[in-house]
Amino acid sequence: ITTNKTVLGSGTLRAIKEFKDNAGNTKIFSVGNNKIISGTTTLVDETPGGYVINADNWKLVDFNNKIYFFQRGLQPLVYDNAGGSVIPLSSVAGSAGVVSGMYGNEVLAAYGRLWTADVTGDKSTVYWSDLLIGHDWTGGTSGSIDISKVWPDGYDEIVALAAHNGLLIIFGKHSIVAYQGAQAPATMALVDTVAGVGCVDRDTVQYTGSDVLFLSHTGLKSFGRTIQESSLPISSLSGNITKDIIAALQNETQSFRSVYSPEEGFYLLTFTGQDITYCFDVRGTLENGSYRVTRWPSTNFTSFTRIDNGDLYVGTTAGISTYTGYSDNGSSYRFKYYSPSLTFGDSSRIKILKKLKPTLVGANNSVVFMKWSYDFDTTYSTAEFTVGTQITGFYGESEYTTVEFTGGQLTNQRSLNATGYGTSVQVGLESEIDGSPLSLQEINVMALIGKLL
Repeated sequence: ITTNKTVLGSGTLRAIKEFKDNAGNTKIFSVGNNKIISGTTTLVDETPGGYVINADNWKLVDFNNKIYFFQRGLQPLVYDNAGGSVIPLSSVAGSAGVVSGMYGNEVLAAYGRLWTADVTGDKSTVYWSDLLIGHDWTGGTSGSIDISKVWPDGYDEIVALAAHNGLLIIFGKHSIVAYQGAQAPATMALVDTVAGVGCVDRDTVQYTGSDVLFLSHTGLKSFGRTIQESSLPISSLSGNITKDIIAALQNETQSFRSVYSPEEGFYLLTFTGQDITYCFDVRGTLENGSYRVTRWPSTNFTSFTRIDNGDLYVGTTAGISTYTGYSDNGSSYRFKYYSPSLTFGDSSRIKILKKLKPTLVGANNSVVFMKWSYDFDTTYSTAEFTVGTQITGFYGESEYTTVEFTGGQLTNQRSLNATGYGTSVQVGLESEIDGSPLSLQEINVMALIGKLL
């Protein structure tokens, strides 16, 4: 989308948020290059005059006809369409209690007020504003709660806040605390705690409508499942790549960004320092309770937001882009799938591959490479084939003008001869994606089981 990113310079967008007021007016805000930015096609600097920004780790939330900007150690900022400019929170008429003690890194808009936590020097207190007044932190029903004695497993630090099913959920690094009755925070009560599972970063928390997803130190979790399993071994939604996630967590030096898209049916999680994005298919789970997951390397994604019409905006060094189509900013990209090593239930016998039968949907006119190897060898044998061209159908142009129709995506089933033998087999498939979708449905592996070794 962005064609003029002058104000971004050589920086990258670290957060994007759509602001929508009660009249339905919308405005896109983003942050990067130590600036508050608005716009999509042309990025515009909205940083208040004289306000010094030294980091871009902002969190943006909509609340009561305003958008708020919070970051640890910096005075919060606010914007509304009536004023027309971004200003420090203390500049709002009637503001109270806007002091460094509430400059939190986390902010949540829920139950009719703002909540903040993770303040410099104070990792155990949650603060909340007056009812419907995001700039009043000392008057009315504003207040705070220190949960340092509530953590179920000793000392912990607040990382993220969430609201779900009438609960205020407080995520620590290694534990979770839930309060009931947060609509009246002065009388809210502790209802549940979970030890041994926490959240690594506030920007991994996403609402799916029926649950809350978050990244823990052992993989992707859901709040609902974690509460249900609090007295049992807790499963992971990223169980198939747990080791990869743990390794990525250990190596991450910058930040995490995530987004949930109901239209695409996925949860994206980016490790920005390593330029790796994991795409979790949330439409269903596998037999072990994990989501299907795809690894997207070298995406350059540094922020996301889903706007009200369902479009997914992506922030990079180029500004704001949209997630759409089947190319990477106009260029092709490589799709790769490789199975784990297969022993067909008996690792002591020789396997002799006879045929590989992939079933593909789409892949219009693409060249597909079927690969296989034995016994963990990284040198693969290859069979190549080309998918046929899908013909577009046109219905009555006098009625439908130039709208194009097809009978659905082309389904391709191939039978390829394979060679070689070994005790374990790995099969894979690769293809360039360049404007047309490709969906790998299955690979049937036909093999003879040979003698014992």
